[in-house]
Amino acid sequence: MDWKERKVVIVGAARQGVATAKYLANHGARPVLTDARSAEQLGEARAALAGLPVEWALGGHPLSLLDGADLVCLSGGVPSDIELVRVAKQRNIPISNDSQLFLDVAPCRVIGITGSAGKTTTTTLVGRMLTGLEGQGVRKVWVGGNIGRPLLADVDDMQADDIAVMELSSFQLEWMTRAPQVAAILNLAPNHLDRHADMDEYVSAKARILEFQTTQDVAVLNREDSRSWPLAERVKGSLLWFTRGPLAAGQHGVFVRGASIWLRDERGEQELLPLNAIELRGEHNVMNVLAACALAAAAGARPQDMLAGLQGFHGAPHRLEFVRSLRGVEYYNDSIATAPQRAEAAISAFGQPLVLLLGGRDKQLDWANLAQLAAQRASRVVLFGQAGPMLDALFARLAPELPRHTAPGFDEAVRLAAAEARPGEVVLLAPGATSFDEFKDFEARGERFRQLVSEL
Repeated sequence: MDWKERKVVIVGAARQGVATAKYLANHGARPVLTDARSAEQLGEARAALAGLPVEWALGGHPLSLLDGADLVCLSGGVPSDIELVRVAKQRNIPISNDSQLFLDVAPCRVIGITGSAGKTTTTTLVGRMLTGLEGQGVRKVWVGGNIGRPLLADVDDMQADDIAVMELSSFQLEWMTRAPQVAAILNLAPNHLDRHADMDEYVSAKARILEFQTTQDVAVLNREDSRSWPLAERVKGSLLWFTRGPLAAGQHGVFVRGASIWLRDERGEQELLPLNAIELRGEHNVMNVLAACALAAAAGARPQDMLAGLQGFHGAPHRLEFVRSLRGVEYYNDSIATAPQRAEAAISAFGQPLVLLLGGRDKQLDWANLAQLAAQRASRVVLFGQAGPMLDALFARLAPELPRHTAPGFDEAVRLAAAEARPGEVVLLAPGATSFDEFKDFEARGERFRQLVSEL
């Protein structure tokens, strides 16, 4: 698209909004960056765009911004039902985001990864596995999107023989009308129902990663996830499954046989790597590795590339991250567990008794299964945040025999958990809720946990 003199309203001045504004300004557009926060709160963002022709509208989103606008771009954290977006739709102003703009202009193959859990781990793993192709027909592998650096920030430096590995959230996908050449849906579980009207709307947003693929493209789906595998009927090109069990006759994908991970495709079957090469905790991470192998295979990676990418990988930060061992107690940070099902996966990764830290801001999800699992696996729970009183009532009803404590804030909760823990136990931060009642994001919550544990 010729951006010259096009007025683009960008809503949200976080990293995605800043990357979008910088790209558009450098391509001749007239970006207007609007954010509800003040100039003082956005010092870092304003400094990043200093010297560029970017107009700022702070403290709110006045509808006058839409006058003469050619496009509205939403950052991932911006709700799609705000008045500015509703009016833009009424005026037939197109709505997009940084991920859509990137896919519109990306000169290279793109691998897109979405799902309710495991996106970052899988995206990181795929990037590591594909680095073995650099110098073997691939110039450079780029990793970003919903994690790290928005890929739009680097698209002008990309070339046709590169590969971009891209994490995509439901918030990004709900506006997109273009798909990556290789697309994966890792799993689908209730999540973000504070932003999506219901589970159907959430699944529809995720499924858009398949909707705009062509017959030349590849889709990767989870054969064990009951909400994911029905999406096979939407696949237009090739389909690769990933599963712990055997594949059915005629199916292609990555599966487990004996003590190894195998690939079956049109060339037959080949062994990829041993299961004991996985250094990550938890059954859910085995599924993430299977998905990563399927995606890497679709991009041309060899078994030795996959093994090299897996070796030495102990997980991304804030994802079952070991923090320290102190007086016989181990401390693990799974701040990424912002939904009950993710917390359940974290709990299931341990055999030791747990002192479980739960709380934050609830996303209107069902906690019943988590409470029952905690009653079986935890020695006690420490509850905190806005969800604390709700969780206290839930545990009183569903697991009254499990000792529980409620702390007024996160810091107090961590210190209380440490005081309660006994040698041989694990203190596990797997909150099951978002961090937004007390922190700007789950990373900030995880960093605070690390700091508090280091000070014990």
